[in-house]
Amino acid sequence: MRDLRGSLDGQLLAVGLAVSRYNESVTRGLLDGALSALGECEVPGGNITVAHVAGALELPIVARELALSGRVDAVVVLGAVIKGETDHYEHVCTETIRGCGQVALDTGIPVGIGVLTCETLALARERSSTPSKNKGSEAARTAVETANLLATLREEDGAEDAG
Repeated sequence: MRDLRGSLDGQLLAVGLAVSRYNESVTRGLLDGALSALGECEVPGGNITVAHVAGALELPIVARELALSGRVDAVVVLGAVIKGETDHYEHVCTETIRGCGQVALDTGIPVGIGVLTCETLALARERSSTPSKNKGSEAARTAVETANLLATLREEDGAEDAG
């Protein structure tokens, strides 16, 4: 039995982050958490690119561009969609998450999704400012781990093809 796992060692990785400016009081905490986690994973600061977008719906296209650039091994998307009085919330949440997931499938570059979809601003702040609950740091660690696991799988596939 092969038991493969990705590591949190980011020393050889480059990571692109797309962060929404909408609800910036929340997304700034997500970005801080993600950057802290990337530092803990030892991703070199020079290997981190941060792209700021207007809102959550712009995250998938910028994530796609980062993934296709050939300059990153993983992408992290950060945003906050907070429920309002209309059904606009559901559409934004669904399309943002679907689009970011599609980027990963289409490009083969992992996309760590740190997009909060919360009923209230208080819940969003809790998930972006409390270190143990910060979804930005969680998304960054997930992206690093997945990038390393994919690298292992691809190395094994390459070795099998060569043999």
